[in-house]
Parts: sequence; C-alpha cells; structure tokens
Amino acid sequence: MEYVYSNKVWELVEAPNGVKPIGCKWIYKRKRGVDGRVETFKARLVAEGFTQKEGIDYEETFSTVAMLKSIRILLSIAAVLDYEIWQMDVKTAFLNGHLEENIYMQQPDGFTQKGQEHMVCKLQRSIYGLKQASRSWNIRFDQAIKSLGFIQNIDEPCVYKKIQGKFVAFLVLCVDNILLIGNDIGVLTTIKIWLAKQFDMKDLGETSYILGIKLLRDRKNKTLALSQAVYIDKILARFSMENSKTGLLPFRHGITFSKDQSPKTSEEIERMRRVPYADAVGSLVYAMLCTRPDICFAVGMVSRYLFNPGPQY
Repeated sequence: MEYVYSNKVWELVEAPNGVKPIGCKWIYKRKRGVDGRVETFKARLVAEGFTQKEGIDYEETFSTVAMLKSIRILLSIAAVLDYEIWQMDVKTAFLNGHLEENIYMQQPDGFTQKGQEHMVCKLQRSIYGLKQASRSWNIRFDQAIKSLGFIQNIDEPCVYKKIQGKFVAFLVLCVDNILLIGNDIGVLTTIKIWLAKQFDMKDLGETSYILGIKLLRDRKNKTLALSQAVYIDKILARFSMENSKTGLLPFRHGITFSKDQSPKTSEEIERMRRVPYADAVGSLVYAMLCTRPDICFAVGMVSRYLFNPGPQY
C-alpha cells in the first residue's frame, strides 16, 4: 500500500452515475529463491479485470515479451566476450504505467477510508489485474529507456542496445525483470543508478537466476550453463512423482499411443477429468523450451491427446 500511495495510483471520488466500479482483492504469495526456499511473503492488490468491458474500460491489451531464444543468444555473447551480466527487479512494476481510460475501482478491504466509505477509487495508474496493465507498463518503460539513448531492436521489441565508442550495452526487459549486459562496469553502474531514479528498483547484482532458470557461469573458461533443476523438482513434487525411477532416455522404447486408448464411457471420462494431464504437459513444455530440448519428441507425443487423454498416456 505504501507503493500505491507513493505512486498516486488512485484518488477517491464520488461514484459517477451509471458506472459500476470494478472489484479488487488481495493475493498472497510465497516468493522462493534459487534454492527453492521461501525468501519473502508477498501481498498484492489485484483488480478484478475480468469485469472490464472492451471499448469502455480498455482498448489494446497486447504487450511484447522477450523471447527465450533472444535471452540465450545474448547470454552466449556475454559468455564469449566476457561481458558483465547484471540483473535488476522493478518493484510493483505495473503501478508505473499510465492509464488513458477512466476506470473506477472499489476501495480495497482493510484500507477503506473512514468517513469516505461510499467513495470509489479513480485509477490514475495501472494496477495488477487490469487488462491493459502489462501494456501500460511496457509503454512507460519503453519511453523512459529510449530517453537514455537506448535503441529498440526491430525484431525483438524487449531488447535494447546502446553503443558509444568501445562501450556496448544490451538491456532485456522480462516483464519486471531487467537483464543488463555490457563491457564497461562504470557505464553499467551509471545506467543502474539512472534506472533506480526512474523506478523503484531492487539491485540483484550479478545474474544467477532468471525466469526460473539458474545460471552457472565459468568466466575463466568463458562458459555459461542453464539449469532448471529446482523447477523440475517442483514439477515432480506437484504431480507426486518425486520418488519415480529415473531413466537414461526421455521416452520408453516400444510404447505407442493412439486415440483408441482414449476414454470411451462416461465413467472413464469423468475419472480422467480429475487427472491434471494438461497441467503436467504444460509444465514440461516450459522446461522443454528453456533448457531441455531432449524431451521435445516425448512432449510432442503426449501433447496430441490433451483433449481426451487416456490412463496409458
């Protein structure tokens, strides 16, 4: 709430006639570190954006996201050329975006102003949960970083570069995480200080963990490895497979799948409906895209039967 007040996210006004304010609620989350241990307990105020009406409460919602292959390419460049790889986290990033629409929200539970219970919050900034929140933050950051002289990549809008003489810097925006890559510690420090003045930032130092991926760097040999061991262990625990027998191959020889194995009776369909098959496949897809291309064939096979999976799958 201190961030909400300091960013002047809303002002209390009388509810306009004919306008129904959207609701809001508190979301609680445990944020874990590289080793999987809980580091902080977070509370976040989220607007009920599902009640927004297109054309009235929002127009465009599209927001660019950095591709994993772009991040891997830049990490490879940094490893070979021995560039610095620093990371920063934007605190409550979405609260920095400006709104073009007039949006009214109910006062949050526990923070209703005494004597003003009948009033509503007119949003001045975007807030988590709004349809256009991500887009508003992206536009706000894009305008800020370009004013510092960074140039946006045409094919990858979340990647920016700045070159001055022998100095080279790349900046990657991953929603609220920033990767800063460059060859001059002094200039990179200046950029970090400038960013901290524009937004409330948390300096994470040299990057060791990004998007659930652990970075293992050997600067002497100019190598950099990516690991998702913690994420994969979490998947196994979630689907009660942490004690399963390990194998050398991602797919067992001799196994065939077909639609004939799909449930036929209503009882079988109802039983399989309680199995989180799609969730398990989706979790594997993220690992496959990030660090485990070796399971691509196996994931492709089981993905064919998401609509009506059978117990054999």
